[in-house]
Amino acid sequence: MLMLNNTLKREKQAFKPMDAGRVTMYVCGPTVYSYAHIGNARSAVAFDVLFRVLRHLYGEDHVVYARNITDVDDKINKAAYEQKVDIRTITEKFAKIYQEDLRALGCLDPTIQPWATETMDEIIGMIEALIEKGHAYEAEGHVLFDIGTYEDYGHLSRRSQDEIIAGARVEVAPYKRNAADFVLWKPSDDQTPGWESPWGYGRPGWHIECSSMIEKHLGTTIDIHCGGQDLAFPHHENEVAQSVCAHGGAPFVNYWLHNGFLNMGDEKMSKSLGNIALINDLIKAYPPEALRMALLTAHYRQPLSWTDSLIDQAIGNLDKFYHRLSDLEDLVVTPKVHESVEAALLDDLNTPKAFAALFALLKDKRLSDEDLKAYLIGSGALFGFLQQSPAEWFASKQTGKSDLDEAKIESMIAERAEAKANKDYGRADEIRDFLKSHAIMIKDSPEGTSWYRE
Repeated sequence: MLMLNNTLKREKQAFKPMDAGRVTMYVCGPTVYSYAHIGNARSAVAFDVLFRVLRHLYGEDHVVYARNITDVDDKINKAAYEQKVDIRTITEKFAKIYQEDLRALGCLDPTIQPWATETMDEIIGMIEALIEKGHAYEAEGHVLFDIGTYEDYGHLSRRSQDEIIAGARVEVAPYKRNAADFVLWKPSDDQTPGWESPWGYGRPGWHIECSSMIEKHLGTTIDIHCGGQDLAFPHHENEVAQSVCAHGGAPFVNYWLHNGFLNMGDEKMSKSLGNIALINDLIKAYPPEALRMALLTAHYRQPLSWTDSLIDQAIGNLDKFYHRLSDLEDLVVTPKVHESVEAALLDDLNTPKAFAALFALLKDKRLSDEDLKAYLIGSGALFGFLQQSPAEWFASKQTGKSDLDEAKIESMIAERAEAKANKDYGRADEIRDFLKSHAIMIKDSPEGTSWYRE
């Protein structure tokens, strides 16, 4: 039986889907205006494990997993304006990169990948329903959700409405009834993308997008909703409020799962500290399967300290598995899942325990070579490991952080030049810092950019 730690109930509960023939799961996806960082990957990888476990339990055709693309956002608008391009140019580019990065990390594609811009009719319809039911109001071209009309507001994050109003970091505006009322729709000027609506030309707020995509593709009430710990408030709290109120009090989500933070060593990852590690850079410098293992080293609900030594340890551990699989390469087997690995993952996705169980198989002298190989491949597949050949694994190690070849360096310098030309100075700085971390120093001059190894 699958046990999940439900944020809503603050306890570990047995998972019981509403319909075993259609298990529904939603994970908050990226806002696609730039490259995703390794912290974004933690959520995607952790809940890819959940997707795999659910498919194992209920069948591949009976699990519907949606992971959205947020392609309506002021950060996207800003990037498009600075680069003098349509927002679709920005969003399509970075959505494609995000998808490719996650596939490199071994994540299965979701069943459905809805885009906010393709859900505008549903967004407008949900806002209209909220106004009609008295939970939202129009003011100066905006439509806002009135948190005072939903008495359970704050229940998911365990905050009282008084605490929320007193401490919320929200935009203070004279047209709000309550300081913590949140935007469902806002006006757009001639320079900002927008859509026609009953409230004028404008665009949706962030929170209403997810609620509408869930309603459109999964239904009024879903089994599981996942995301980072930082999204529990206000994003998920607001999703609950607007969805429950739009649907006449019907429950929104039965099981909420939130992953812990990823820190860079002992520091929080942040742009201000200059310690952002991008997935796209990391998969060029390390074997992607090792990055996946490093992300799952700690339990998904616990904080994870991201260091070079963590990745190196993951590489060493995978070496042990692939060396053994290399010895067994001539054996033809049918993959199967060992009960010890399955039990660990059924216990709230306990990946550290699952790794320990996988290692124990290597040392189990009672297993025949055929059974060992079958268990390693089958058990590994349950949480996304040991699915390539030993030769592919050892080849992937040739691209390492200490061995950036000239072609790769020149490619990254060219990408940096393009970023600077597009006024994407943040990305240009990220590339410079990445090269520096690999002992590659670059120097700009009127003649161009040169580089040398430190």
